Amino acid sequence: MFIEHIAIWTENLEGMTAFYEKYFDGKRNEKYFNSKKNFESYFVKFDSGCRLEIMQMPTIPETRNDAYSQFSGIIHFAFDLKNKESIDLKTKELVAAGYELIDGPRVTGDGYYESVILDPDKNRVELTCLV
Repeated sequence: MFIEHIAIWTENLEGMTAFYEKYFDGKRNEKYFNSKKNFESYFVKFDSGCRLEIMQMPTIPETRNDAYSQFSGIIHFAFDLKNKESIDLKTKELVAAGYELIDGPRVTGDGYYESVILDPDKNRVELTCLV
């Protein structure tokens, strides 16, 4: 069993999709559009087989979650970059491109090396590897 996909609502469908393509080598499918609901989405597939469904619909309210605080529900997802050097390079690349680093890089108490950045919608994305 494995996670097939994770869905994210956004108000910036093209920008969010481009972020995951550019920085995490995702490949988008053709845009899906449902005219009855005014819903549109892309699936972005990664080499592992897992996908993000990035969705937009004007009737979805803005989130009340604070990107800097912990809260109930899904708080982050992680990309395994296999080694510390890759994490350091990807972290520097994202920070240089203007994305916010909110933690790390550091070794965690449970044996990971990780950093946490915020994507364009301020979702937490971990860059991680086992050490």
